[in-house]
Amino acid sequence: MISGSRIPAVVPAGRMAEAEQPVLDLPNGLELRPWRLSDADALMTAARDPDIRRWNRLSVETPEEARRRIARMHERRRAELSTIWAVAPPGGEPVGLAGWGDVDLAGGSAEIVYWLLPAARGAGVAVEAVKRLGAWALDDLGLHRLRLCHSVANPASCRVADRAGYSLEGTMRGALLHEDGWHDEHLHALVRGDI
Repeated sequence: MISGSRIPAVVPAGRMAEAEQPVLDLPNGLELRPWRLSDADALMTAARDPDIRRWNRLSVETPEEARRRIARMHERRRAELSTIWAVAPPGGEPVGLAGWGDVDLAGGSAEIVYWLLPAARGAGVAVEAVKRLGAWALDDLGLHRLRLCHSVANPASCRVADRAGYSLEGTMRGALLHEDGWHDEHLHALVRGDI
């Protein structure tokens, strides 16, 4: 964090919280839209998917817990800590999640998070969502550096990072605890001017 220094914040506090969360079109007929409390069933379905559970820290057992998690997404956005979208057909149920966590407006950085339900995998949806959110974060919000981290045992996420234009910067050893233990993670990044 840069607070207290002479270096100005990359993105002024309030820019994210004061604006409405936009709906962003994707080229594959889907859109990125805010999560709704009525999306609780989709979140529970995702939490039961073995691949999503393997690579993400998503644990949702009841509809009430899912609604609380969705409400927390909106609270964290207002606190300028994250912005999470549902990947969905217009007017339809979510087929995935994509967004920014670990947002540091003053330092100008954030980390992308995403997952897709099985029906949406393999068609380039994750790549398009990551690209679109990268453009929003850099061009609209004004961040400078974006991270994409994933377990080295997850080659699909490595392909998403590469196809979305994120450069592989290295491997972080023992960086994230998954259900099956500690995983090394690849660190990919996109910096303003890369695209």
